[in-house]
Amino acid sequence: MSGKHTERANGDNQSAGRVVIETPTKRDGAALWRIARDSRKLDLNSSYAYLLWCVDFIDTSVVARVDEEIVGFVIGYRRPTDPESVLVWQVAVDASQRGRGLAGKLLDELFGRLVDAGVRYLDTTITPDNEASIRLFSSFAKRWNAALERSRLFEAEDFPDAHEPEDLFRIGPLVRAPQPQ
Repeated sequence: MSGKHTERANGDNQSAGRVVIETPTKRDGAALWRIARDSRKLDLNSSYAYLLWCVDFIDTSVVARVDEEIVGFVIGYRRPTDPESVLVWQVAVDASQRGRGLAGKLLDELFGRLVDAGVRYLDTTITPDNEASIRLFSSFAKRWNAALERSRLFEAEDFPDAHEPEDLFRIGPLVRAPQPQ
């Protein structure tokens, strides 16, 4: 499921480069790790995990580039027990691109492709205090005219370290992508 979507980085003609949304490649793994690390919000996986993600889960992931540099990503996977669902593992946008709606565009692009491949639900987990992610996924559900269900997946006590609980957000059924505005 490869594809490419291009637009101005900030939506106007003053932008230094165009945002290109496409399928990740192995060479992108290190950049994903750096963006996740620099976010200071995400649970940082090993660099090896991001490299594997850019090899084994490319059909359920996208990256955004400006002038060939990775500036954002969404990584996910089809749930083995529910292949109509893709669990979004992480969404991250470089600080240089925040506030421009890029995370929503990445999700829309990815799920526009995935719906065509039979995916009907977006699943993700979010800690109860992560208001930015809650807004991102609530906005996605609204744009896609889809129901959003929220339930507790993991309690804080389920984790072997200090970690907030994780709520499961399930959005769907997804029928067709929203029209660009």
